[in-house]
Amino acid sequence: MDIIAEIRRRHLVSGESISSIARSLNLSRPTVRKHLKTTGEPVYRREKQSLPRLGEFQSVLEAWLTTEQSLPKSQRRTAQRLFEGLQAEGYIGAYDSVQRFVKRWKATTTRPSASQAFVPLRFAPGEVGQFDWSYEQAEIAGVHQPLRVAHFRLAHSRAMFVVAYLRETQEMVFDAHNRAFAFFGGVPQRMVYDNLKTVVQTILSGKERRFNSRFMALASHYLFEPVACTPASGWEKGQVENQVGNIREWLFTPKLRFASLTELNDWLALRCRELTSRRHPLQHRPIAEVFAEEQAALRHIVAPFDGYVEDMLRVSSTCLIRVDYNRYSVPSALAGKVVSVRRTADQVRVVHESKIIAIHPRRFGREQLVCDPWHYLPVLERKPGALRHGVPFVEWELPRAIQTVRDRLLKQPKGDRAFADLLLMAKDVGLEPLQMACELALEAGVITGSVVMNELRCLLTPSRPDALLLPQAMQLHTEPAADCGRYDTLRGGAHVLH
Repeated sequence: MDIIAEIRRRHLVSGESISSIARSLNLSRPTVRKHLKTTGEPVYRREKQSLPRLGEFQSVLEAWLTTEQSLPKSQRRTAQRLFEGLQAEGYIGAYDSVQRFVKRWKATTTRPSASQAFVPLRFAPGEVGQFDWSYEQAEIAGVHQPLRVAHFRLAHSRAMFVVAYLRETQEMVFDAHNRAFAFFGGVPQRMVYDNLKTVVQTILSGKERRFNSRFMALASHYLFEPVACTPASGWEKGQVENQVGNIREWLFTPKLRFASLTELNDWLALRCRELTSRRHPLQHRPIAEVFAEEQAALRHIVAPFDGYVEDMLRVSSTCLIRVDYNRYSVPSALAGKVVSVRRTADQVRVVHESKIIAIHPRRFGREQLVCDPWHYLPVLERKPGALRHGVPFVEWELPRAIQTVRDRLLKQPKGDRAFADLLLMAKDVGLEPLQMACELALEAGVITGSVVMNELRCLLTPSRPDALLLPQAMQLHTEPAADCGRYDTLRGGAHVLH
């Protein structure tokens, strides 16, 4: 538009000829004459794009598009997939031609419908919360990790909470709810979800759902009503759907880098608090102010939900159970027996006869071995040789004094048995007394199993009570004299030695 204005000004105001203007601006004279007649902004638009290469394949492409129009959106091929299909049919043209044809075909065959129109919604304080998952990327401890991020949104105040996990399993759903409700300081009346397998067991007609029994235990604990959306109707929880895109832009771009997942989640919680300083879209004041008012309408939390998922597993002969592609140790007395394994977001708990017998921090990844050496100590009574090469004992990080004594004893005859006896004795009292006994033995300069055992027993033997101080009235002033004749009296006569 600038060059048109210049042409018109130079010719109509300054009187410059068309030829002179064309030479100075490097334009043709017909172009200059056209611009002299222009008063509005020019629009350059190609009326019709030729498709020379696509010509004979247009009928094939139209047939595919017509057939797939009746399929769900997730099952329809994109323009790229259609282009690859045409290549298999012999098409040698460019992708752009296919893309333009598909775009034009959809524009002419798709009719706007009333389903694309929406009604503004308003929610009472504490009435509705919304939940959704998203898939993000981050660098954790120097390793690229795909993350599953749980999103929560209070529909009235627009307050949000997000937390990241390495899995999208049910125990993560439970942990996310515990964290979110603690962050919000209460529980809304209803929570809206997609039809997740971890939430919904069966989709019935209409809005009827059969929810997962373990998830219903969560809902019963916090006393909220779960509501599942209609399939493929994300607008029924549009706020959290929109939040997914915003959080990806605000928090996960560019790629985050943290030393651990815990540090990442602490930072995400902090950023969620900072984002409450944004203006509420309806009330024209900070979200933090509206959220502070909504907190009074949330249901108070009495206690967090014990969000575990339970499985029955058999313990192997090596005292291990397999959970999520990793192996965890169990006390050796339960080898070959069936135990209850309760998985949470950060722990693996083993229960037998209603008692927790083992707790391990949960590991992610594959083929990792998590062993507690105390679980294998009873095996050393029968197999002390396992002390040298047994994985639980080789990887056991013992205090330096105990390590020194162990290395000395393993060089002596029957040293395996001697050190195994020391560990068995320390099983009930812990490593601290054994460490002190090893330090005393090292100071004395005599390192044998019996010396260390003697020092340990001295440390564990109860100390003698202090001398009793009796009142003056109870003290003896005259000590009784020994009378050996009393023995003869008891015998009924004199005691004679033969």
